[in-house]
Amino acid sequence: MADLSEYPEKLREIVEIFDEVDEQERIEVLLDYSDRFREVPTSIAVRPFDEEHRVQRCESEAYVFTEPVDDEGNIKFHFAVENPQGVSARALGSILQDSLSGGPVEDILNIPHDLVTRIFGKRISMGKGEGLMGMVSLLKYYAQQQAKNQN
Repeated sequence: MADLSEYPEKLREIVEIFDEVDEQERIEVLLDYSDRFREVPTSIAVRPFDEEHRVQRCESEAYVFTEPVDDEGNIKFHFAVENPQGVSARALGSILQDSLSGGPVEDILNIPHDLVTRIFGKRISMGKGEGLMGMVSLLKYYAQQQAKNQN
């Protein structure tokens, strides 16, 4: 597992919570984050969403959208989750928005590879884990594109 020091500060604070809770508490915290999920604003994207923003292999039909905040390399990002049972995708989207949206592209690019396992636990199914990692991967891809556009 990645050392906690490898996580961007705000994301590290959230991951530390998950490191300290048991399975039942983990579920409760995830449900709380899912309830806090903020859908992509219509000023950014409207249904039907463009397929290029769709997360591949995600059972929850998640979409990722980004927008530059300033010339300093900070970006905001938004998610849409079309599956009403997409609690895990909404929870992850909320966690990422709360901890990284509006911040530097580097923070997004430096999300450690084990984020999904750290948050959802080692018992996460392969399919669900792959879809959630797909959300992170697509977000990183858009952050990388933003970084290229700045240089």
